[in-house]
Order: sequence, then C-alpha cells, then structure tokens
Amino acid sequence: MAVTETSPDTDASLLTVHGLESSYREINDLQLHVVAVGDPDDPLVVLLHGHPDFWYGWRDQIGPLVDAGFRVVVPDQRGCNLSDAPDGIDAYRLSTLVADVCELIHGEGQESAHVVGHDFGGFVAWHLALRHPSIVNHLGILNVPHPTVYRKTLRSSPQQIIRSWYVWFYQIPTLPEWLLRRNDMDNMVDSLETTSNEGTFDGETIKRYKTAWQYTGIEPRINWYRGFRRSVSPPRDTVTQPTLICWGEDDIALRPSMAEESVEYCNDGQLRMFPDASHWVHNEREEVTEELIQHLA
Repeated sequence: MAVTETSPDTDASLLTVHGLESSYREINDLQLHVVAVGDPDDPLVVLLHGHPDFWYGWRDQIGPLVDAGFRVVVPDQRGCNLSDAPDGIDAYRLSTLVADVCELIHGEGQESAHVVGHDFGGFVAWHLALRHPSIVNHLGILNVPHPTVYRKTLRSSPQQIIRSWYVWFYQIPTLPEWLLRRNDMDNMVDSLETTSNEGTFDGETIKRYKTAWQYTGIEPRINWYRGFRRSVSPPRDTVTQPTLICWGEDDIALRPSMAEESVEYCNDGQLRMFPDASHWVHNEREEVTEELIQHLA
C-alpha cells in the first residue's frame, strides 16, 4: 500500500529547528520519509518512534541533540506518516524493521550509530542492539522493556497480561482497524490522551497526529503488533552496548518492575525512573533529554 497522495504537511516543516529537512530514502525497496539535521561529520543519532507516533514524537529532543554536537536522523518507520506502507503482516516483523534501520545508518555513510527508541521503536532498538551489536554505539530506551523481560513477564504476571490487552486485541482481523478509524479516529486520540499526563498533547498537536494517521491509514500500524507476534527472538539476551533506560513510572500499559529487570540484561546499563511521568516521559520531562545527551556523549 503506497502513501496517499496529499500535501506533506507532516514533514520537517512542523519544526523550526535550523537546517531540519525532510527527504525520502530508498530503504529495502521502500521509500521511507526521514527528517534529518546536523553536520554529517558529527556522531550519528537515530531516533525511533513507536505507536501511534511518527517522527514528530521526538520534537523535544531533535534541537537539543543537534546543539550538543550530534547528527540527528529520525525516520517515519514503515507504515507510518509519509513513509511507504507495504501490504501484509510479514512486512512488519521486527527483523524487517531492524533491517530498515541498518540500511538507514549505512545510507548515512556510517558503520554504526547511537540509537534511541521509544515504545515499539524501543523494541526495534533492543532487537537491533541484540541482532547487530556492531551497528549500535550507545543504546537509549524509553518506556519499553527488554524483549526477554517482556516475554517472561507476560508468562508470569496476570497484571501485565491485562495491561497488554491491546496487543491481543490487535491480533483480531479487521475489527481493530474499524474501531480505530471510526468517528474521525477518536479512539486513536484516546490512545494518546489516556496514556499521557494532562496537557502532553494539546489540540494542535493532536490535529497533527490525526493528519499523520490519515496518510497511510490505521492497518499498517496494527500490523506492527501482528508482525511482533510472528517475530523470532534475538539470538542473544545480553546487551553489550552502554545502555540508558528512562522510564515514566505512571505508564498504564507496562509495569515499572520490568525497567529494573531490563537493566540486568545490560553489561553497562543505567536506569532513570521518573515519578509522575507517563509512557510519554520524553515529552513530559526535560530531564530525559539531558540524560540522553549525557549518555550519548
């Protein structure tokens, strides 16, 4: 499924960061929309958004990272916003999403990069670090557990099974797309507002998100979760790269204990817990950006 032909009003023009540009990259036989800024000779940072996000989710981090001396590259992952959205569930397996990031980094003329992921983008980042250790310099993770921790917790915690209800719901054919698309995507808006603190997403921001969802539609985003269920585990459990995990303690979908357990799978891991912050910790707490800069530097 190709991107809908409409004006790209969810491209880099949404931010006033000097030098920020949109481009389309040929990645694994697809066109991915990528927002990039910073000197190409500076250390590369790749920021990976989750669901139901797009590149704009990193609006609070892009400018400060560039000011700190980094080259920042932020893709709309496949199926999202202005990027191509292939048909079928298998196109959204984690191994394929990881391959997109590998090719994106190499397309920057680099053998490796710092990688930061939030939500489902965090799963992609974990898998990238575990499948291709040499391509990740430093790893940053925001509110998503290590894959092994998530898998074990789902097997042992009824509370987490209940919190992850949407993962099972998304496996149902057709119905999730219908429910999320109806009434001008009110349920998609609810997914932002119920998982965040009041004021995190104002009216103008929600309008931008709704525009981004309209380009490729809802189905590709749901296929991320269907592809997740079809994905194989990484070949190793231990993360060798220096890793920083930032976690909003009030995440309604994920138990905070998983953050502590995830650090145990990192040879060089740090955990920063943020009380009174939600799943969208990087949009609610400026300290997250500061912690990331210190970690990557």
